[in-house]
Amino acid sequence: PIQTINDFYDEFKMISSCHRERKWMIEKQEHLTNWIPIVVPFTKWIVWPPPFGHWLFSLFPVLAPAVFKFYDGMSGFACPPSYSIGKKKAGKLFPQINDKDLKYAAVFYEVQHNDARTNIAIAMTAAEKGAHISNYVEMIGAIFDEKKKVVGVRALDVIAGDEFEIFTKNLVFAGGPFTDSLRGLENEANDKDIKPAVRGAAGTHIVLPGYYSPNKMGLLDYNTTDGRFLFFVPWENHTLVGTTDIKSDPSTAPTPTENEIQWILKECETYLSKDLLVRRSDVLSAWKGWRPLAVDPNAPPGAPVSRDHIISTNPQTGVVFIAGGKWTTWREMAEEAVDKIVGKDGPKCKTLELKLHGGEGYTRNLPIQLIQKHGMSSDTAEHLAKTYGSRAWEMCEHSRPTGKMWPRFGIPLADLYPYIEAEVIYACREYACTIEDILSRRTRLAFLNKDAALAAVPRVSDMMASELGWSESVKEEQVSAALKYLNSYGGRFPQDERLKAFRAQHTKGDIMDIFNVIDMDQSGFLDKQEVADMAVRLGITLEGSELDEVFDHMDKDKNGRIEIHEFIAWLESAETDFREKLCMEFGLGGKKVEDLKEMGSGSLLG
Repeated sequence: PIQTINDFYDEFKMISSCHRERKWMIEKQEHLTNWIPIVVPFTKWIVWPPPFGHWLFSLFPVLAPAVFKFYDGMSGFACPPSYSIGKKKAGKLFPQINDKDLKYAAVFYEVQHNDARTNIAIAMTAAEKGAHISNYVEMIGAIFDEKKKVVGVRALDVIAGDEFEIFTKNLVFAGGPFTDSLRGLENEANDKDIKPAVRGAAGTHIVLPGYYSPNKMGLLDYNTTDGRFLFFVPWENHTLVGTTDIKSDPSTAPTPTENEIQWILKECETYLSKDLLVRRSDVLSAWKGWRPLAVDPNAPPGAPVSRDHIISTNPQTGVVFIAGGKWTTWREMAEEAVDKIVGKDGPKCKTLELKLHGGEGYTRNLPIQLIQKHGMSSDTAEHLAKTYGSRAWEMCEHSRPTGKMWPRFGIPLADLYPYIEAEVIYACREYACTIEDILSRRTRLAFLNKDAALAAVPRVSDMMASELGWSESVKEEQVSAALKYLNSYGGRFPQDERLKAFRAQHTKGDIMDIFNVIDMDQSGFLDKQEVADMAVRLGITLEGSELDEVFDHMDKDKNGRIEIHEFIAWLESAETDFREKLCMEFGLGGKKVEDLKEMGSGSLLG
């Protein structure tokens, strides 16, 4: 019982800190944050077996309204109030919800923030206050004095390839899931192996079209089939769904496994309407991230295990590291880390009074002002205001005319997305030096739509080469690195896995099955994009007029859709590299037209 009380108290303190910092973010950093309502549907009054392995949680459907009111109170009721709705109203607010057996739904509010831009804003604010920012510099070793104390680091400029030394009075590691790799470098002068401080947990997320989160509402499944949380969150006009939780060593490549993507899609079916098909081709992007779960290796025996972040000093080297925690409490974590270094007699922290880069002078009417002055689309103006804050004015000075009646300024970086070319120039002047950085963190295009990000690489590379003075060889290296990185994301179809599975399961050609493999959205017909996608999977480039020619040859009735009978007719009559490669890939036997005709209609139609 005592341990249970201690655990509850630790959890309560952590949540209280989160609420305090959340309130600071939403009030002081308004341009980076917004409230989102989250629906929690309940189909039972008593849940058994109980979520999280504790009997009390079996009563959560009954207690939820009171629990969420208590949650509101922890923030001093600064958030929009939680509320409960019946089955009928839940269906109106969230039409995609599965209302079979639905008893009621609770709605509570959380703060969403622009995580990547917050990170940039923190760095830019620090630079404004006198810090030196080196965002493409890597620590490759430590410098020790005669007492084996760390007095500096050996560093590598990963852009220029230069190595140099940095001497310091104090060194803090804030490496997230890579913390132990850094701690290994500080331990070079000592014989003892380091005790791990971070256990990495990998979580996969997928991005679906925005219609899965109507009215900008999220949805929470608090009890998945394996006892985890699953969120549907409206994000950048899309729907972010996650997450899985698997022990894993950290990596800078975001590659998710197909099994995890399929698990998330399967879980989606539980709470979405049965007449709504969540298709594999709806996955516009997918990636894996790592959460650092921290333990203090320098704590004395018997010390309590922190359920939040930890700050620890290595008594041998004098190096401080901070690990664990949550994005919500980043400011508090930084304050505590600096306080630990400067001591009680040091200057008092003032960050609670601080607005981050772009926050000064921001007003809620900024999007309208940008539209009126620069003639931008409303989506672009809203995006710029909620990303750059008052700095959007500076960014817009780089925008170029579109040559259209509307929008007049702001050439899009990708169709159907609010990002504009001017952001590439502005990002370069905010220390961005790689295409990968532009497409994944300065904009979120890679996280939102892998294909759109890949399509933007040529234009981004041209603009960065001009802005940063790249040679042709540097530009080629940058493009190659960007393509490799972007292709490590998941996308609308599994990378070769579906084709491999097909080859393993079929010994002779079945054209209906082949048609279904190409028909990624299972619409019953093929469109031009699906034909282009299949060409990519077969290693064939079909672009522009060549793609039009192949598609027109298939599309006999010229309605922009290829039905199964048209597909069969094309296979029986066409003589192209695309058709030949398709036949080889799917094991249709011979490559000649006559061979296909001999298969007969029964085999053709399965």
